[in-house]
Amino acid sequence: MRWLTLFLALLIAALQYPLWLGKGSWLRVWEVDQKIAAQKQVNQGLKARNASLEAEVRDLKQGYDAIEERARSELGMVKQDEVFFQVLDNDRNPAPATTSAGKASSGKAAGAAQKP
Repeated sequence: MRWLTLFLALLIAALQYPLWLGKGSWLRVWEVDQKIAAQKQVNQGLKARNASLEAEVRDLKQGYDAIEERARSELGMVKQDEVFFQVLDNDRNPAPATTSAGKASSGKAAGAAQKP
């Protein structure tokens, strides 16, 4: 009777092995589900990007407003009899990079050379 119980336990374990650790196991199914969920998120982002690009293409094919906007922003074009003003902000466009230490040291050296 003891051998029969041991044999049946081993048989059940042998039958359970593919379910838990085999090629189509629950662990693999769970991993594939995780990959599918991640890919669905990526696909959703790409669908939104494609929709915006499709809308932009449709707008460029049908209307002149988008073409005019692109010509103004990317190429700097203006309409006839239109005056273009460019306002520069000093905080956003700083002067060329020169260090004050470099100016001071070169000024001192030049001043020292002139003072005999």
